[in-house]
Amino acid sequence: MSQSKASGRKSVAGMGSIRKKEKVINGKAYTYYEARYTVGIDPGTGKQIQKSISGKTQREVTRRLKEITTSIDTGTYLPSCKLTVGEWLNTWISEYTADWKPLTVSNYSKQIKKHLIPRLGAAKLEDLDTHTIQLFYNSLTKSGLAPKTVKNIHGVLHAALEQAISNGYIHKNPTAGCKLPKVVRPEIKPLEPEEIARMLKEAKKDAYDNLFTVAMFTGMRQGELLGLSWDNVNFKTGQITIKQQLQCKDGVYFLETPKSGKCRVLSPAPVVMEALKDEQQQQNANKQIVGAAWENKCNLVFTDALGKNLVRRTVVKHFKAVIERANIPPDVRFHDLRHSFAVTSLYSGDDVKTVQANLGHATAQFTLDVYGHVTQKMRQESAMRMQAFYNHLEV
Repeated sequence: MSQSKASGRKSVAGMGSIRKKEKVINGKAYTYYEARYTVGIDPGTGKQIQKSISGKTQREVTRRLKEITTSIDTGTYLPSCKLTVGEWLNTWISEYTADWKPLTVSNYSKQIKKHLIPRLGAAKLEDLDTHTIQLFYNSLTKSGLAPKTVKNIHGVLHAALEQAISNGYIHKNPTAGCKLPKVVRPEIKPLEPEEIARMLKEAKKDAYDNLFTVAMFTGMRQGELLGLSWDNVNFKTGQITIKQQLQCKDGVYFLETPKSGKCRVLSPAPVVMEALKDEQQQQNANKQIVGAAWENKCNLVFTDALGKNLVRRTVVKHFKAVIERANIPPDVRFHDLRHSFAVTSLYSGDDVKTVQANLGHATAQFTLDVYGHVTQKMRQESAMRMQAFYNHLEV
C-alpha cells in the first residue's frame, strides 16, 4: 500500500514548476521531485496539454526540465513515444501503403515479419539507434543473405522510419548512417547473333513462337508481355503501348501498372507487328473452335487455347525447351531476351536515351550502369575504326 503527498513548491523561472513529493510504500517514505511543463494546446478542448517528469534529486529534474523546455522553444520537442519498433512497422505497413502496388506491400510485409520484427521488434522506437541497426545488418550478411537482400531490408526499415519522422515520433532516421554491403550487379548474358538465330528457328516449333519473337525484338518484361492487351496494339501506326503488366499474388492473377509506374510507347521492327498479326489470327481461330468456353475477359494478346492468361512458369518451361533444342547454355533466362534486345539495339546504333525509353528504365544513367561494358566496347571499336582511317591517310 502506498500514499503520496506534495510538500513545498519551488518555481524555476521560465521552466514551469518543480515540486518536492513524498511517497509512502509499505510504511517507508520515499522523497522525489516532479516537474510539470506545457507542450501545447489541445485542439479539441482549447486547454493546455501538460506533461510531467520526475527524479530523485531537484538538480536532475531541473536539468531534464531545462532540456525539454529548450526543445519546446526551438521547435524540436517530441513527446515520448511508447511504440515499439514492431508495433510501428505493423502500423506503417497496414496504414501508410494504401497507394502502393500489392506485390510491393506483400514483399515488404514478408521482410518485416521474417527479419525486422524478430530482431528489432521489441526495441522502443525512440531508442533505436544507428549502431544497433548496423549490428543487425552485419548479422544478416554473416548469416549468408545476399547484399541485395540486405539492401532491400534496409529500404523497408528506412522508409518506415521516414514516416515515423513525419509523424513526430523520432527526430532523425538512424538508418541513414549505416554502411551496407556492396551489391555486385550480376553479369548479364545476352545472346550472340548466331544464338538468336538458332533460338528463333527452334521457336517456330513452339506454341509460344510469337511471344518469344515479340520479347526478343521489344525488350518487354515478361509481366508486360503477359499483360499486353489488343487495345494497346495499333496496327495502323505500328505502335505498342505498355501501360500494364500481369502479376500474381497468392495464386491470383491481376493487371498492374508497369514497374516504373509510367506507360511507354514502342515503335518496334515490322517483324514484331507481323508476329502479333499471326497471334491474332491464331486467337480468332481458337475462339471459333471453343465457342462459349472462350474466357479472354481482359482482351489479352497472349493466352492459352481457351483465352486464359498465360502462367509465368509455363512460359519459362517452353523457353527452356526452345534454348535446349537450339544448343544454347541452360543458364540463359527468359529475362536475357530483354538484355539481348538492349545490347543488339546499342550495337545497331541506337543511342542510350532511346534504349532507355524502349526498356522503360527510370534514367539513362541506369541504362548505362547496366550496359556500360557494351558502350565501352563500342567506344573502343570506334577508336580502332578511326585509327584505321588515319592509317590510310598519306600524312
